Amino acid sequence: MARDFVATVLRTLELDRALVDDAILCTSELVTNACVHAKGGDGTVLWLAVEEGRLRVVVYDGDENPPVIRELTAEPGERSGGRGLYLVDAVTEGRWGHGPDIPYGGQPHPEAKGVWFDLPADLPADLPTDPPVRRPAAP
Repeated sequence: MARDFVATVLRTLELDRALVDDAILCTSELVTNACVHAKGGDGTVLWLAVEEGRLRVVVYDGDENPPVIRELTAEPGERSGGRGLYLVDAVTEGRWGHGPDIPYGGQPHPEAKGVWFDLPADLPADLPTDPPVRRPAAP
């Protein structure tokens, strides 16, 4: 679902195919990590921002423990996995991190975290620059 969401939004904005593919891969890795490793049961939230010069994706989960790049092993019989953050680090050229911050003025949550990545993006000239505004539903 997360991959489809990111792909749909970025393709609708007519962004470069390689950028879209990289964003889908990195999003998939962060969401997978949140689902597999996060201890909190509050679910996962995906936040996507396309801003001047960059694309940012943040995946929030209910676990305050920071993500860890595990040591890769090539031993026979070892559990596969542990390559997700290596991929994110390589694809984003090190532009990723984590913290409790919530975008657009939200309050940090001490028992949760957001793991984010940035990718440089050449954006269309007519792309809206203001953040979306949530309006109350009509009565």
